[in-house]
Amino acid sequence: MSSVISDAALDALFRKARSFNSFSSDPVTDGELRALYELMKWGPTTANSQPQRIVFIRSAQAKERLSPALSSANRKKTMDAPVVALLAYDMRFFEHLPRFFPDQRARSWYETTPEAIRTTALRNATLQGAYLIVAARAIGLDCGPMSGFKNDVVDAEFFPDGRFKSNFLCCLGHGTQEGLDPRYERFGFDEVCQIV
Repeated sequence: MSSVISDAALDALFRKARSFNSFSSDPVTDGELRALYELMKWGPTTANSQPQRIVFIRSAQAKERLSPALSSANRKKTMDAPVVALLAYDMRFFEHLPRFFPDQRARSWYETTPEAIRTTALRNATLQGAYLIVAARAIGLDCGPMSGFKNDVVDAEFFPDGRFKSNFLCCLGHGTQEGLDPRYERFGFDEVCQIV
């Protein structure tokens, strides 16, 4: 079976890609962040809902605002990363459905059901976060995704009106071998998959 993309590309996106704990001092440019978004935005979401919202934290001042929410294990790598993507979801994503989805009933599927809003927003923003990781790798950036932080502290600092809710953080830059653990084992197909 031939691959649609090359083995080298598959290695860069998945097989040899790592989650990095340290990054070089090389900057991540505005152009790279825009290129990353322009790729990731094409990933599918329920009813084209696109609930992902991103704050790219780059300045020392913005990182200081983030610092109180970080676990001690994640503070150094987060503060040292060239950019930290704060990935959040919009709890009012449904307001945009008339623009992005052809069925004009779509907004009504969500706007009166808080649990449907939350689960749809979180699920689809998490998918979009995964697309961001793959897109970053595709344009030559390395990633350090993490959930070791206090969401309520982040939300109070960055999203005080409550509309957006933080999901996870992803350090972005050019990874170094410092603190990089050996690659951990993954499940085999037959351990976790069924064909029925």
